[in-house]
Amino acid sequence: MGVNLSDLVNPEPVELEDLRGKRVAVDTYNIAYQFLSAIRQPDGKPLCDSMGRTTSHLSGFLYRTANLIESGIEPIFVFDGKPHALKAATLEERKERRLKAEEEWKAAVERGDMKVAHAKAQQTSRMTPEVRESAKELIGYLGFPMVFAPSDGEQEAAYMCRKGDVWAAASQDFDSLLFGTPILVRNLTLTGRRKVPGKDLYKEIKIEKIESESFLNSLGITREQLVDMCILMGTDFNGGIKGIGPKKALKYVKDNKDLEHILPKLGEEIPEYEEIRSIFLDYQGNDDYDVKPGPIDREKVIEMLTGYDFEQGRIEGALDRIEKARKVNKAKKSQRSLDSWF
Repeated sequence: MGVNLSDLVNPEPVELEDLRGKRVAVDTYNIAYQFLSAIRQPDGKPLCDSMGRTTSHLSGFLYRTANLIESGIEPIFVFDGKPHALKAATLEERKERRLKAEEEWKAAVERGDMKVAHAKAQQTSRMTPEVRESAKELIGYLGFPMVFAPSDGEQEAAYMCRKGDVWAAASQDFDSLLFGTPILVRNLTLTGRRKVPGKDLYKEIKIEKIESESFLNSLGITREQLVDMCILMGTDFNGGIKGIGPKKALKYVKDNKDLEHILPKLGEEIPEYEEIRSIFLDYQGNDDYDVKPGPIDREKVIEMLTGYDFEQGRIEGALDRIEKARKVNKAKKSQRSLDSWF
């Protein structure tokens, strides 16, 4: 979930076409959770095959990724590694929320309240070993580059963006800004009309671009101060101080510069704040990756997905779209290179 900076951020809406020719590092777990949450049956159950295996994420990685390729966007999928020890409390809290939501979902199904059931079911999504490994398998067969982060995927994606190996990091979480990505893209695979959770309302979801430098300049703070702000509010690595939200945290930082000055004034302690700072600011990065896409292994994709009860014709249609789009994108890139000589 990460930190919530929505009250302070003024993102720029962009269209998929605006990202043509861009290479984007995707926080894979974050995107997978989107697919698991959004692609569900009316009663909230995820899409499953005849053996009861979840397939919502596989549907998303095939069909929605095809949309990206057709728009000239090349995704690089970054996978989380081992979570930092300080994240244990957050992970346990998420687990408890999922279990509670699962109980509420079952109760709603029993009483026939499908609206509540669907909303609660979306909160039960989790990254099981089966989901993780099947995602890796499909992404590999599709020829998309995969990067395996030592710890947090957003951390590595931001590092890749700082290096210039990708144009942006794609995630729903604002943590990417703390990790130092120059550009954050949100809603990359969520565009379109979506239902507001728990309400009979729909809203149009647009892709959003946030440029870190412009965002920090608008607040009048540095990235280091943004990190201190979020530590006050609470991050995935600490609980924060009760009663402090984004606006109050911003005022404390602007008035007092940093945590060394703020905490004594508040009479509060965050014992591990220096280590948390280091998580966000001092990551050196994993350079063992290749961002160049490979060919699709059509036979393996079809064999895998038909084994999950996908219709072969639809699989082949998606693969045709990807291969055709890549040829078109390659031709356009070559033409741009040729035009640059004249």
